[in-house]
Amino acid sequence: MNYKERITINPEIRRGKPCIRGMRVTVYDVLEYLASGMTTEQILIDFPYIEKEDIFACLEYAADRERHEIAV
Repeated sequence: MNYKERITINPEIRRGKPCIRGMRVTVYDVLEYLASGMTTEQILIDFPYIEKEDIFACLEYAADRERHEIAV
């Protein structure tokens, strides 16, 4: 899967933060849910408009950002 098909950046939505498919759910939101201990299944139940592939796209986006970070 290519996260670029699911993660969008639009200055009109959430101040240009990376979001899932143009919705108001950000990559950060999903990562925070996962980090707090929510499972993929719990996220899908609580947010029925999110698809499993969206969650994987968020993880792939985060991994790609980390891979391209410049060490300070």
